[in-house]
Amino acid sequence: MTDHDTHATAPCDLPDLWARIDDLWSWLDANRPQGGQEGMLLRMLKLSEEVGEVAEAVIGATGQNPRKGVTHTWEDVQGELCDVVITALVALRTLTPDTREVFERHLTRVTERSLGPAAT
Repeated sequence: MTDHDTHATAPCDLPDLWARIDDLWSWLDANRPQGGQEGMLLRMLKLSEEVGEVAEAVIGATGQNPRKGVTHTWEDVQGELCDVVITALVALRTLTPDTREVFERHLTRVTERSLGPAAT
């Protein structure tokens, strides 16, 4: 694991992030086996599955399971964390077409609450 500058480019600065999230949402929506509220709830549960994969990768990267030993790398953990972020943004898109605005508004609130108003 490495420490990175916490002032790196925010995800909101990626010009095609929101278009890609919308494309993934559209693809999933067109190919979902369950619709309505059940489909929406299953989309939210997918996030728990992805978080579990992060836990599995961390356990594997640290060799915490003596029966299995080291089975993952920290790069695997990074990939799983990215999957969590993508899944969360697609889940948010499932709830609102204003994904970018909702996310940026919430990120501003969290940043101000944590770092103070001067941080935004």
